[in-house]
Amino acid sequence: MVFNPKADPRAIRLSRLDVNEPLSSYSKHSFELDGHEWPSVEHYYQAAKFEDEKYKQKILSAAHPREATKLGEVWFKPKKSNWKAKRIVMMTRGVYIKCRTHEEIAAKLLATGDELIVDTSQFDYYWGIGRDGRGENHYGEVLMAVRNRLREEQA
Repeated sequence: MVFNPKADPRAIRLSRLDVNEPLSSYSKHSFELDGHEWPSVEHYYQAAKFEDEKYKQKILSAAHPREATKLGEVWFKPKKSNWKAKRIVMMTRGVYIKCRTHEEIAAKLLATGDELIVDTSQFDYYWGIGRDGRGENHYGEVLMAVRNRLREEQA
């Protein structure tokens, strides 16, 4: 979805890179998934790109989500052949399990009601809206999809 941030002034704006924002992928709220304890959604997401278990472990051990991102974005390590097709699913899994692990985060997400959620990451035109607001906002869409699933589970 090409997004215009001025279209809805009530939109909830956050950056997935903000370690202090509980709904971000960088927040340090650990969860267990696929046999590992992940320090953040970003650690999980970046490690999911690779088959190499040793390299996944290196990402898991990264001290900060920013370091996990750097390790996940290296060009010299081969990524899974179907990675681009799976990246939204993997981010959604991480966010969903984080919300199921931490009730306060699920409650915060549910408290956003039906408002549009926007990832304001300035340099990310895939996950965020980018500097000029023309990005795809996939992270915002992931949060809204998880919010809908949590709502369905409550009903």
